[in-house]
Amino acid sequence: MKSVILKYVLKNVHEFGSVNQKVVLGLVLREIPDLKKDVPSVLKVIAETVKEVEKLSSEEIIEKLKEIDPSLLEKEEKKKKKKGELPELKGAEQGKVVTRLPPEPSKYLHLGHAASFLINYLYSLKYEGKCILRFEDTNPEKASEEFVESIKHDIFDYLGVKPFKTVFVSDHMEKYYLFVEKLINHKQVYTCHCLSEKISKYRRAMKACSCRKKSWEGIKLEWEQMKTGNVAEGSVTLRLKIDMQHKNAVMRDPVIFRLSYKPHYRQQDKYKVWPMYDFENAIEEGLQGITHVLRSNEFASRIELQDYIRGLFDLPNPIVRQYARFNIAGATTKGREIRSLIESGEYIGWDDPRLVTLQALRRRGIVKEAFYELAKIVGLSKTTSNLDFSVLAAINRKLLDEQASRLYAIFDPVSVVVSGATDKKVELDLHPHKRKGGRKFIVNGSFYLSKKDVDSVKEGEVIRLIGCYNIKKVKDEFVYDSEENIKGIKKVHWLPVDSVVSLKVLMDNAKWQEGYAEETIEKLKEGEIVQFERTFFARLDSKKDKEFWYTHT
Repeated sequence: MKSVILKYVLKNVHEFGSVNQKVVLGLVLREIPDLKKDVPSVLKVIAETVKEVEKLSSEEIIEKLKEIDPSLLEKEEKKKKKKGELPELKGAEQGKVVTRLPPEPSKYLHLGHAASFLINYLYSLKYEGKCILRFEDTNPEKASEEFVESIKHDIFDYLGVKPFKTVFVSDHMEKYYLFVEKLINHKQVYTCHCLSEKISKYRRAMKACSCRKKSWEGIKLEWEQMKTGNVAEGSVTLRLKIDMQHKNAVMRDPVIFRLSYKPHYRQQDKYKVWPMYDFENAIEEGLQGITHVLRSNEFASRIELQDYIRGLFDLPNPIVRQYARFNIAGATTKGREIRSLIESGEYIGWDDPRLVTLQALRRRGIVKEAFYELAKIVGLSKTTSNLDFSVLAAINRKLLDEQASRLYAIFDPVSVVVSGATDKKVELDLHPHKRKGGRKFIVNGSFYLSKKDVDSVKEGEVIRLIGCYNIKKVKDEFVYDSEENIKGIKKVHWLPVDSVVSLKVLMDNAKWQEGYAEETIEKLKEGEIVQFERTFFARLDSKKDKEFWYTHT
């Protein structure tokens, strides 16, 4: 029983960074059904095993898995490979696929945006096609240069996306007006003075308002007044004349243009009347020759309307592939709510570590490759994906394991003097597989150890100072024991009292944690991510102030 439990606990920690004890219990009972007679005892052993495994490094976990059941690692690699393959796209031709990234510059991008955008970008790469970055900036009340610049930074500099071209929809306003005037001339639109509440009420009742009967001359005159701003803001809209009896409510004479007199960040006061989402999207997909629209299924009801709009102008329809919406759990993502938290002083900014904005994730140390892996995993699944930081952290952890330097830091230091110890030079590896050596210490028997480790040592117990020597607890003191690396004894990290550097880490609750680290941190570059062994990964945010940001365990 113990070996089976150990196997599944190791597997859980290796794959997810933590252990779901109920999942482990289910796996164990499936393998050894007789244990169902004594579930409490099994749970007790699982809990004890979890405590033991949590003390191991990622390298030690892999080695133990290899010893117990190497097939578990092989299965994981096969599963990983399968998840890394994007399914084929209907109607996709090599070299001819065109996708788009359509951010509205009204907020900072977050985890969900990254996953969605990268699905589109990766498909353009898969088929050696093009991907267009399209700023949907036709809402003067919300669009701003601040958000444009932040999105550019996130997409270009952080995610490393290289679009075929960048488009600002507001630059196409004159084209939109020409399209509208064709509709006016063909008597396919009308100006409407009804308030939004009345429009919604009539649409639900499948009832047309009297505005629908206006003359062509009256509609054309009011359209010109809308363009010049000679009517009160919000007093009139332009609606597409389709069918008020249509079974799809979206098709019941939708509003396609509205008035807004707020100066636009890019166009200033040049335009007074602006397109609504469906009209703008439909026209842009056609103008840009988008072949595939990959988006969440919340827009399903709008496909018919957008196809209809393109049909009015003989513009080609893209193939729309929908996937389940991403639910971002455990974090605030609404721009209005985040701004309020920042203005109140509760959050430090758009990069507050409690957020999942790309600014926050970059500063915490999430590498761009983690987002690409996430996009491949969620793919075009029809099953709702619940994304939270832990999902991204599990991917990021595996990537960092391959590259991050290992260092020692202690945040609850206790000074310990080891009796009988002699001076010694110690050199430890920066990385167990890739960078041997590089961490040099001179030890003289005076150490900082973690209070948690010191308190856990029992009378007479021998523990290993990793890479140094063994010490034994005798009464309330520690004495030198031996050099031999004894298998199975407790291993703890340490720092020589005479050569430490003070540091601070901004944790995921936005509170600072202070401690000591080895002098090797002086050689780190700003922005470098390291693993403080037996604690967590962290990114060096300020080399001058020795300030790190917590990444994850």
